[in-house]
Amino acid sequence: MVAMNERNLLQHPVLGEVLLVQSQRARRVSISVRVSGEVRLTFPVGVPPRRALAFLEEKRSWILTSRERMARKRAALPPQLPSGEQRERIEALRRAAKADLPERIARLSAATGLRYAKLSIRASRTKWGSCSGRNHISLSLFLMTLPEHLRDYVILHELCHTVHHNHSPRFHALVDRLTGGREKALNRELRGYAIR
Repeated sequence: MVAMNERNLLQHPVLGEVLLVQSQRARRVSISVRVSGEVRLTFPVGVPPRRALAFLEEKRSWILTSRERMARKRAALPPQLPSGEQRERIEALRRAAKADLPERIARLSAATGLRYAKLSIRASRTKWGSCSGRNHISLSLFLMTLPEHLRDYVILHELCHTVHHNHSPRFHALVDRLTGGREKALNRELRGYAIR
């Protein structure tokens, strides 16, 4: 039995607290699991709560698996450093990135024949890298926290965007060819790392 209170918090016997959100903008019933482990059940205004709760039950195993994965990621994070030490760490990573990444992308560009217009190194915490429509590649200095083969994978991924500015099957086929058929395995491995 699932209990709901006036704050739209469900008390689920297995999942614990679940935030229930009825939204005008929602087009379908969806579930999200936050890094904190919080579960959010969102559904359109026209959908009865009973149907949304049935969907929640269907996805119970997936939610529990997602929570375990998030907990492992949180456990792998180092303790938060004091702000001064954090600044020093970022500056050390920036120096390492400037010494490593320009040479690395130049080597991979030459090896693959994929040309980029410009390289920027930033303290981005949302993405490992990006490529603009003008083929300007931006790399996160936090790439320096990754093993070298994953640094190469991220750079190859961005270089492939100089040909395909999307994530189409042709884009993935190119990345897969340039990584020796290992795109999915490398992407899976990369998802095990958090930008920190």
